[in-house]
Amino acid sequence: MAEKDTIFKGKVQKKGIFDFKEFYKFTYDWLCGEDYKVIEKKYSEEITGDSKKIEIKWEAKKKISDYFRFMIKADWKVINLKDIEVQREGRKIKMNSGEPEIKVTGILVKDYEHRWEDQPFWKFLRGIYDRYIIKSRIEEYQDKIKEETEEFIAQCKSFLALEGKR
Repeated sequence: MAEKDTIFKGKVQKKGIFDFKEFYKFTYDWLCGEDYKVIEKKYSEEITGDSKKIEIKWEAKKKISDYFRFMIKADWKVINLKDIEVQREGRKIKMNSGEPEIKVTGILVKDYEHRWEDQPFWKFLRGIYDRYIIKSRIEEYQDKIKEETEEFIAQCKSFLALEGKR
C-alpha cells in the first residue's frame, strides 16, 4: 500500500458575502492550473428553509515522479448559504451570503504505484531507500507540498476577501 505522510493542515474560514459558484470555479481552476487532477469524492446539499448546507470533498493529485505524488485534500462545509442581491455600480448582482469553511490537507504519497509492496523483502528495502538513500529528496518534496498547500489556502482567502469588498 502506498505510504501517505500528512505534511500540512490548514483552514479557510469566512462569514459574509461571496459568490459560491465563482469561488468553487476559482478553487477548481487554481488546482488544475497547478497540474492537479481533481476528483470530487462527495457533493451534498441540504436545504433548510431559505438556506443551504453544502458538503464537498475533493482529492487533488499531482504526479511528481514514478515514486512520489502530491495530494491536496479539501473538505468543504458551507452553512447558511443564501441567495442575496447586492447593489454594485448601480446594478443588482446575485451573490450569496454564508459561512464557507475549507479544511485543507497536504499529503506526500510515496510508492503510489505499489511497486515495493509485492514481497516483504522489497518492503524492507523501501524503508532503507526512504530513510537513507533519498532522505533529502523526501524533505525537499515535503517542503514543496507544504508551500503548494499554503499557497492554495492563501489564494482562497484572497478570493474571499476580494469578493466581500466589491
